[in-house]
Amino acid sequence: MIGNDWDEKLKIIWESDGFKRFLKVINNEYQKKIVYPPKNYIFNALKLTPYNKVKVVIVGQDPYHGEGEAHGLSFSVLKGVKIPPSLKNIYKELESDLKIKPCPYGDLTLWAKEGVLMLNAVLTVEKDKPASHRNIGWERLTDYIIKILNEKEEPVVFILWGNFAKEKAKYITNPNHLIITSAHPSPFSANYGFFGSRPFSRTNEFLKEKNLEPINWDLNR
Repeated sequence: MIGNDWDEKLKIIWESDGFKRFLKVINNEYQKKIVYPPKNYIFNALKLTPYNKVKVVIVGQDPYHGEGEAHGLSFSVLKGVKIPPSLKNIYKELESDLKIKPCPYGDLTLWAKEGVLMLNAVLTVEKDKPASHRNIGWERLTDYIIKILNEKEEPVVFILWGNFAKEKAKYITNPNHLIITSAHPSPFSANYGFFGSRPFSRTNEFLKEKNLEPINWDLNR
């Protein structure tokens, strides 16, 4: 499915009858409706950030639902696509926190390659219908992913923005890890605890304390 160590970690899921039935439901959605992201991008987050490379997890809700936006990484859009408001606010906080100038594009692939798992809780969405694939089965997979990341001995930083992401905190019980929570970067909530939360510097301070290489958050390189 993925082509790296996630396949072994998720083998019990891939081989389960329930997941095979669920995939048929998803395939049917793609055949009958316009669904994002494109099929080959559904598991992009796992493909770009192998299990053994994960240092940070940024949990999103579900993919962007506009044409050409979603490509399998939470909060990210492909180059050439207008930067969404939440990501603009993420860039503002990054500049405030680490003095890194906002990137002119919204593709966060470089973060994924640094070890930041950009994981949406729901991996598909119907065009122009946010949360349309919530509670149809994706959460079983993504909750399981968080549970097995919790089992890692190596420290991991879990960044949970907004109430939906904070629900995942109950699966993160390993004292080796750090949980950073705040309001969501959406324009509706960013002023209520997201701005000033310093998630990027706090992540790197923690990683350095644990003798791990910090994340290079600068997308302008």
